[in-house]
Amino acid sequence: MTSKVTTTGTPRPNGDGSGDGRTPSIEDAAHTLKEGIVQTLSGLSTIESDIVALVRKTVADALRAGGSTAGELVNVVHHVVMGTIGAVEQVGTGLTMSIKSVAKGIVMGVHDVGGDVVSASAETMRSVIKHAAAVGSDVGVVAKRAVDGLIEATVDVGGNVAQVSKSAIEGAIEEAGKVGNMAVKTVKDVLGNIRGNLVESADAQSHGAGKKSQAGASGKEMPH
Repeated sequence: MTSKVTTTGTPRPNGDGSGDGRTPSIEDAAHTLKEGIVQTLSGLSTIESDIVALVRKTVADALRAGGSTAGELVNVVHHVVMGTIGAVEQVGTGLTMSIKSVAKGIVMGVHDVGGDVVSASAETMRSVIKHAAAVGSDVGVVAKRAVDGLIEATVDVGGNVAQVSKSAIEGAIEEAGKVGNMAVKTVKDVLGNIRGNLVESADAQSHGAGKKSQAGASGKEMPH
């Protein structure tokens, strides 16, 4: 079908309404992302914001080109995480050093195109756990860093932190189950504290709102 031409990554002549004349595939974009992260991590000073910006643009561009459907979202997240792991292996740094910024960039990139950041968060964690385990990284530490990045991004874009965190944690635990019982225990132990803090925060906000409401009501009922 002719529609497949738009995903091949081959150049097209300018002037046909295609912008810069290229429609890169997600494989091409992931390779570019890998090279960009390699350059950033190889510099004298690693700036996390550079990685966030790089991942954000890569994800947004890929979703604009391929469409922000559920299937395409999974594909994009998978390749972005793979590109990150390839980059850190090439540079020789630990995955924990960059995964937070990568997770943050994914959420922000998805948000930029109006995508589902809740689903993106869950898929990010599934991919992170899967690939971290495959290369022998500490899945607990990597999961914690990734969730921190997801939460930071959600706050920055004004999203629902509770929903994103819940989805991310569930995705991480689900994927850890495919790795093994020890991975599940590790992920639950590490991310359980985050879930507990979110519940406590939500309860505190709820109680605070309730007290304000009661105070307002009592003031109306007991005029002087």
